[in-house]
Amino acid sequence: MAKKKIASRRSVSAAHIRAQESRHLMNTYKRLRLVFTHGRGCRLYDSQGREYLDFLGGIAVNALGHAHPRLVRVIRREAGRAIHLSNLFHNAYQGPLATKLANWSGLHRVFFTNSGTEAIDGALKLARAYAHAKRNGGGASGQKKTRILALENSFHGRTFGALSITYPQKYRQPFEPLVPGVDFVRFNDVADLEAKFDNSVCAFVLETIQGEGGIFAVNEPFWNRARALASRHDAALIADEIQCGLGRTGRYFAYKKFDSLPDIAVVAKPLAAGLPLGAIIANEKFASAFAPGTHGTTFGGGPLICATALEFLTTVEEEDLLARVRERGSELRAGLEKLAAHFDFIREVRGEGLIIGIDLTCDGAPIIQEALRRGLIINCTHDHILRFLPPFIISKRDITEFLKRFEAVLWAVSKKMPTRKSTKASKLYISIQQQSGLAAASRQL
Repeated sequence: MAKKKIASRRSVSAAHIRAQESRHLMNTYKRLRLVFTHGRGCRLYDSQGREYLDFLGGIAVNALGHAHPRLVRVIRREAGRAIHLSNLFHNAYQGPLATKLANWSGLHRVFFTNSGTEAIDGALKLARAYAHAKRNGGGASGQKKTRILALENSFHGRTFGALSITYPQKYRQPFEPLVPGVDFVRFNDVADLEAKFDNSVCAFVLETIQGEGGIFAVNEPFWNRARALASRHDAALIADEIQCGLGRTGRYFAYKKFDSLPDIAVVAKPLAAGLPLGAIIANEKFASAFAPGTHGTTFGGGPLICATALEFLTTVEEEDLLARVRERGSELRAGLEKLAAHFDFIREVRGEGLIIGIDLTCDGAPIIQEALRRGLIINCTHDHILRFLPPFIISKRDITEFLKRFEAVLWAVSKKMPTRKSTKASKLYISIQQQSGLAAASRQL
């Protein structure tokens, strides 16, 4: 009887939360009915006490899972000391955190922000500031140098600057006109990049692995050509590693698989393991374009949040989590590829480390719903690409459990899901493949 009363109170509480949100929150999220109350490790628990295996990780944010003891200890300690001091003063953690980020990235200087989209906007400002400084100094012969290149299928954020370099019209159209001077390059298409990259370009922004776009990785020939063109035209090569960076691929940064570095890297999501923090990391040449008064932030880089971020990076190092990401990622991908052989609505499995996608020929929503019903949390982007972003602490046992449950999800859905190809899914897949083909052809010329 007591258990029934407790369950009833929880149910009413969840309903009350949803009702209150529907009355007072702006209508920007199409949320599921679940109300999560807490988590531990790779597990989340809803208001009914039901357990879920979390393979979304707050969309690549909770890299150490939920309630990690090292993070909890630091947050409690710093909350009792100072939460905010303002950037008019020094604090004990910005310097050590910036040093570690510089070491991880191979770059030199850091600016802390509140989010990834703010970091993108700041990186665009930095590239423009550098170009203006060079022009005023006669370095560009007085030529206007303000154009920004980005990739088709890209997603960089929701602020005006980040939105202006985000490709899908569904994000852009309601807010146009956006920041002018942006052109989009076909994904992994070297010839298109060469045609659009000239001395009027001040920055080329690319996600090393497109996350929201569907787990598409920039290939080495395209990266190398982008690096060469940016150097030739004295433009900034900006790597958006908000989702794929800071260990997600099993390397400190996803671009570390290439032989050359960007001029600027942008990170956020897992940086403070759930607390809001982003960063712009730049080499000395571009970082020098900022001077006191040219850029700033109120909340970026506070002592509590920087101490937490420093503890996250230190934990990744001390517990050798990059090796774990590589091992668990290989196991997860191999298991998903094995499952794919049994379901004709799975077109492709792709990704690196613990950023993995499954491209479907059909709508992914029924799979997400069935997965939740069976206690699994995953995500779907572009309506047909399932996205897996589990925490770095995921165990071999968790992978085995996930694959077993996910197989049951696929079998359950396959019995009632039409396997005909989704037009939208086919168009995006064909477009990406054609662009890769064009890039290969351009390399042979």
